[in-house]
Amino acid sequence: MLIETLKILFNRDLNILKFEIESYQNEINLWKIESNISNSAGNLCLHLIGNLNTYIGAEFGKTGYIRNRALEFSLKDIPKTELLSKIEATRIVVNNALNVICEEDLNTEYPLLVFQNKTSTEFMLIHLTTHLAYHLGQINYHRRLLDTKM
Repeated sequence: MLIETLKILFNRDLNILKFEIESYQNEINLWKIESNISNSAGNLCLHLIGNLNTYIGAEFGKTGYIRNRALEFSLKDIPKTELLSKIEATRIVVNNALNVICEEDLNTEYPLLVFQNKTSTEFMLIHLTTHLAYHLGQINYHRRLLDTKM
């Protein structure tokens, strides 16, 4: 039952991420930073894509994805259409990976040491949903603050 709930949450929030990126009226503003806002919406989007492809896609979907976290925050000016395509591809990867997990797997130890201490797979997957939601809120706020017509 939890796996179905996680699928619903990941799909919902990845679709909202697509909506947020699509909603930028001026594409250049995806990469804008200002004052104390140190991460652009574009970089947060890349970060979420890298995070989910690493911790769900590579671990459970066996996609072979290799993360370059530094690039998630240093790349700039990737076209909106490419970001949207990457989000959709990530949504598919997450769904495929969650389809191979069974409820019993949730109680097993997550294979990677991500935090200071080992965690369960259940904990890690729930963490990933909250991590996605956290950055999604930042992207929404970024868009409403910094996406002004030029």
